[in-house]
Amino acid sequence: MNPFPSAPLPWGTRTFIMGIINVTPDSFSGDGILKGSNTVEAAVAQAAQFLQEGADILDIGGESTRPGSQPVDVDEELARVLPVITAIHAAFPDALLSIDTYRAAVAQAALDSGARWVNDVWGLHADPNLADVAAKHGAPLVLMHNRLKPDSAELQARLGGRYVGVEYDDLLADIQRELLESVALAHGAGVPDTHIILDPGIGFGKTVEQNLELIDRLGAIKALGYPLLVGPSRKSFIGYTLNLPLEERLEGTAAAVALCIDRGADIIRVHDVGVMTRVARMTDAIVRR
Repeated sequence: MNPFPSAPLPWGTRTFIMGIINVTPDSFSGDGILKGSNTVEAAVAQAAQFLQEGADILDIGGESTRPGSQPVDVDEELARVLPVITAIHAAFPDALLSIDTYRAAVAQAALDSGARWVNDVWGLHADPNLADVAAKHGAPLVLMHNRLKPDSAELQARLGGRYVGVEYDDLLADIQRELLESVALAHGAGVPDTHIILDPGIGFGKTVEQNLELIDRLGAIKALGYPLLVGPSRKSFIGYTLNLPLEERLEGTAAAVALCIDRGADIIRVHDVGVMTRVARMTDAIVRR
């Protein structure tokens, strides 16, 4: 049963698919579309494909989170995402668009241009004013767990996408507590529970082993009482586990997606929308009977 009847999506009825649209030149997954002069056209084409393949939400971001990527300033981020959001909204006015940003100014402009959700990989710890923007617009807000700190991410010990110096006293209890700290920031700005979605942050500030344990024990995050978004797609914990390069992680992603759904995920954030939609529908048929 949907715990929040007025929530923006009917949670619990099925798994919802969030398709990733990276308006970057250096996405870790190699799918960034900011590589030529036809960025907006490429984004609209990708959106059309994702919607046809079953995406429920399109998540549009203008800054890569891959290891070693360079941050962009607010003006560059706006220049990347706003034309794309405007064009996709014009082409598909009923599509549910999400802005993947941690900056309040970007979220404000995106929501004014047609986006309806905000997805913050820093869980309001980079720019707490983002919560005020979400509250003012009545926008659902995804709060991701990220043990790293926004001002020292490059100082953390990591090898590729594998964090090797991260310590937790109790992995699940620590993630629960830190996610609830983000929830408290959202509440302080007036964001209601019905508009809060949690993301445990697979691949962010966690070792390979911790990522695997987190997926297996997602029920502990689900027990916090909020809809759950999980993004395992193509991530390095799959590559390290299977000893496979980025382009060969489809099956590993599918396995992770199916298990995330079984453990309680409401939304799966993926690159390969068509395949993962089928994985989700098959898994739903088994676990949501």
